[in-house]
Amino acid sequence: MLGTLGALGVAAASGVLAAPRPARAQPLGLNESVDVAMKRVFAGRPIRDGESLIKLDIPLIAENGAVVPVSVRVDSPMTPTSYVKHIYIVADKNRIPVVTRVTLTPAAGQAFVGANIRLGETGPVHAIVEQSDGTLWRSTREVKVTVGGCGG
Repeated sequence: MLGTLGALGVAAASGVLAAPRPARAQPLGLNESVDVAMKRVFAGRPIRDGESLIKLDIPLIAENGAVVPVSVRVDSPMTPTSYVKHIYIVADKNRIPVVTRVTLTPAAGQAFVGANIRLGETGPVHAIVEQSDGTLWRSTREVKVTVGGCGG
């Protein structure tokens, strides 16, 4: 039985291993402004005030920007004809402003997401909700990052 290195040697000798590929360009969204990211993701569609619809739970002061707990709950029906399709978390000051996008279906039963995110510096954090009919809603909180952010 060949060990791992022996198997690699046989594969290389038989021409099975491919030459390394050149590095690819940086992913879309890296170091883009929040305005550019919002236009790219939402194509200029209007975003309504969703403060009464969306519960964005995030600390107002993040003692460690590397690990910031956030949850988003949306008071919306989750029926086959009307449901929350996506929940986005956007941080204006991050190098990659669109921190996450969660896709939901009516089978989820409720529109909720919880995660730990990284914040580079003090600034607004938005929860943007896209309904199944394409309507967009936003709730925003200003978060002060005191230490350990991802870039500043």
